[in-house]
Amino acid sequence: MIRTGFTGAGLDRADHLRLDEAALAELAGREGAAMLRLDGHDPLVDDEGALVWDALAALEAEAERIFLGLAEERPLFAPVPRVEIGRPAWGVFPILSLMSAQDAAIWGAARSLIEWHNRHLFCGRCGAPTRVYRAGWGRHCTGCGLDHFPRVDPVVIMLAEHDGHVLVGRQPQYPPGRYSALAGFLEPGESIEEAVARELKEEAGVDVTGVRYVASQPWPFPGQLMIACIGSAASADIVLDTNELQDAIWVDRAGVAAALAGAPDAPFAAPPPFAIARTLLQAWVDARVDGAADGLAPPPGAA
Repeated sequence: MIRTGFTGAGLDRADHLRLDEAALAELAGREGAAMLRLDGHDPLVDDEGALVWDALAALEAEAERIFLGLAEERPLFAPVPRVEIGRPAWGVFPILSLMSAQDAAIWGAARSLIEWHNRHLFCGRCGAPTRVYRAGWGRHCTGCGLDHFPRVDPVVIMLAEHDGHVLVGRQPQYPPGRYSALAGFLEPGESIEEAVARELKEEAGVDVTGVRYVASQPWPFPGQLMIACIGSAASADIVLDTNELQDAIWVDRAGVAAALAGAPDAPFAAPPPFAIARTLLQAWVDARVDGAADGLAPPPGAA
């Protein structure tokens, strides 16, 4: 299995306890129960880059909180602060580079849930206020009684491959020199493979076939599931949609490897280590190095 960023939290989410108020109260009162300390919904870390936790017993009762799960029987919680929704993610990236994979995964789940709560303070059916439900893994409408549950939005992120090169692109908001895999949301009535082909055609004018699945990643900005794929392009011709991309280029394996290594003469700056785009680029390089150009996994559900 390919390990991606924001995975590997290692928590027992204990779903069977989320509706058990007595059990949740016992967990909150247990010695060692801890609350994640946050700046809004951004992480706070110590000098070693580790998440900071406060003893739950020492805190005033939180009006709203999330039961994240059990870390070796230690109950972990997160607050549900009121935050500015849709805030750009770039500012937190330097902090993420200091964090362990486990801490990033724990914070990522909390961050996604906090943003979701702030987007669902009122019922989408009747407009009445909602309250926290299922230990923070839902909201209940105080008017019509409808239950709302967190959702993730599926996003395809992909490389087109042609003649020993892959296509990478950059958006205007990227840091200078950075290129990444192309990406886009799945639309209703679409398969993963169809979405990959459509997005590459729309953004870069590239036709692909033979789409194969590589890995997936939760992305907490605010709550996507990134589905990484590679497709085979019939041509290297590019017709750029400048509303989506500032530039797109084809790069060979040596160039991608140089970018991943941070070489000063690399043709582009690679995505950060916690981004699945980097995992995808590394998987493409490694497939050829291992002598298995077609050795990537088939799409989910494929025979």
